[in-house]
Amino acid sequence: MADEEVVLLAAKFSTFAERAKIALAEKGIKYELKEEDLNNKSHLLLEMNPIHKQVPVLIHNGKPICESMIIVQYIDEVWKDTAPLLPSDPYQRAHARFWADYIDKKIYPNGRMLWKSEGEVKETHAKNLIESFQTLEKELGDKPFFAGESFGYVDLALIPFYSMFYTYESLGNFSMTVDCPGIVAWAAKCLEKETVSKSISDPQMLHEAIMEMIKKVDS
Repeated sequence: MADEEVVLLAAKFSTFAERAKIALAEKGIKYELKEEDLNNKSHLLLEMNPIHKQVPVLIHNGKPICESMIIVQYIDEVWKDTAPLLPSDPYQRAHARFWADYIDKKIYPNGRMLWKSEGEVKETHAKNLIESFQTLEKELGDKPFFAGESFGYVDLALIPFYSMFYTYESLGNFSMTVDCPGIVAWAAKCLEKETVSKSISDPQMLHEAIMEMIKKVDS
């Protein structure tokens, strides 16, 4: 597959694009990264993802694949001989997909609402976010990674949100270390992998970008 063309359309601080970056890094795939300005989307992005017009988009030999976890599954299936991300057992694969879907339905929306709401509504989303992390913590148990001894699909789905922990704590007025110590320890284990640590955003820089965005909205 040495002659293949692999391009990733991403954007700075995109947790969803970071999933694709980690998957490609895990597989050792060389690719061209094209960072999009989402306020001035390129013709290529609009052509490759005309429905949602969002990143990430993986372009493999000219063909686009959209949506982060669909991209991750595609990468895992195409480059299946290296660092498998999904289990081989059908039940375990379904189980992993369930928890990745849970992350998208619980972690992302509740976290996002911490800077889009105020008062009791904000407090409710903070409570829901903590409870969602605690549910994931129970699923993790005492395993180093969600699938056991190896970094896999569910870990990859969740770890980009590590960069948001500081912002969640700041805006939600809670402590991940106090409320979800197992998730914090799991994140530290994931960050030992260069494929992860070099693919995700710096928490402080991301926090500053979000606070700047909030100021612009409020002004």
